[in-house]
Amino acid sequence: MPSDPLESNEAIRALREALQHSPNNIPLRQHYAQTLVNFGHLDEAEREYRQLLASASENESVKLGLAGVFYQQGKSSQALVIAEDLAKNSRQPARAHLLVARIHYRNGEVPQAVRAYHSAIEADPSVEDSELRVRLGIKATPETSEVVEGKAPAFSEEAGATPDPTIERPKIAFKDVGGMEAIKDEIRMKIIHPLTHAELFKAYGKAIGGGVLMYGPPGCGKTHLARATAGEIKASFIAVGINDVLDIWIGSSERNLHGIFENARAHTPCVLFFDEVDALGASRADLRHSTGRQLINQFLAEMDGVNASNDGVLILAATNAPWHLDSAFRRPGRFDRILFVPPPDAEARAGILRILCKSKPVHDLDYEHLGKKTDGFSGADLKAVVDVAVENILREAVKDGVPKPMATRDLLNAASSVRPSTKEWFATARNYALYSNQGGIYDDILKYLKM
Repeated sequence: MPSDPLESNEAIRALREALQHSPNNIPLRQHYAQTLVNFGHLDEAEREYRQLLASASENESVKLGLAGVFYQQGKSSQALVIAEDLAKNSRQPARAHLLVARIHYRNGEVPQAVRAYHSAIEADPSVEDSELRVRLGIKATPETSEVVEGKAPAFSEEAGATPDPTIERPKIAFKDVGGMEAIKDEIRMKIIHPLTHAELFKAYGKAIGGGVLMYGPPGCGKTHLARATAGEIKASFIAVGINDVLDIWIGSSERNLHGIFENARAHTPCVLFFDEVDALGASRADLRHSTGRQLINQFLAEMDGVNASNDGVLILAATNAPWHLDSAFRRPGRFDRILFVPPPDAEARAGILRILCKSKPVHDLDYEHLGKKTDGFSGADLKAVVDVAVENILREAVKDGVPKPMATRDLLNAASSVRPSTKEWFATARNYALYSNQGGIYDDILKYLKM
């Protein structure tokens, strides 16, 4: 028997022999890779496709082949990154849209799957997958909650009044945010200094206002930093979530968004913070229905100050998925500062733990050592570590009847039971940075990963 199990397959062996005589024949290597897929040798097929990409990095069929292998391996996030990019930018996007539909369906995301399937059929009706179509129930079920039997619900004056998010006056400032010094400096230059040195900036024609987009793994302090920015300059703070804007009635979401901006303009200086902004400003290329596009157009018009001045309105936004945000938001005058908010480094982790433990009974905590031992932990992860340590101490205190202060060992033991939450995000972000990095917008991710 051959030592290599692939040699037992006659078709694969024949293709290997052909490649020995023509190793640079890309179509032949693609055929070999697909044959590996057909016979279920997915790991070998992935290696072959990756080698092909090294010499044919712009070959769309090779990219789609690799995405298909990822899909069959169950690597949905890697497959989705490549397929979505091809669906947007390739010359023949139908097969990519179809793969996107299959991935969303397997993930239980039926509305997204339906949209992608329709996009595939519109691009090329010959790619129809009748089995997937039946599973999606496209003939029997509405495509999205906005459309029922081809009709959208009409606007209702009783659909609800424009929301008035609570205007906060944050008590925290930058000193209450551990680490993130480079990001704080960017925010100072873009948002704080134009307000505190207004005459100097006006002399150079720089208006007071503008936007900063922060992206990175969840739990790394984006919202906390936005609130601290308002506290730093003693400004009003309005936090906007998707539920404050989105409404099923046509035109109502746009009215809600306009009302939020008007509220900010009436309380300048004001930091207007949009959390999960990709849910409000998803790429219009991905949106099948005009209602979503109208909301994005309204958002862009409000940011541009088309009908009202945004002087004194400081716009911050956060997202865990910047790749889903419409590219128009990145134009100058909108979110023209895009800041990567990575997990805190060792020094920042030590600083965060100091803040978290400030009001708790502690004994000789070695924050620097704890910072080094919690690599990859987000700020939220570190809060979980402190919470677990406190719970363990309380459990012992109830049992023994003797309270004790928290020590370094208590936090180290707690850290061993908390899994860093940032690893999954970087698995997805790495693929976008490698395969969908137009203009180098995700270079900071590659730099952080030392790639």
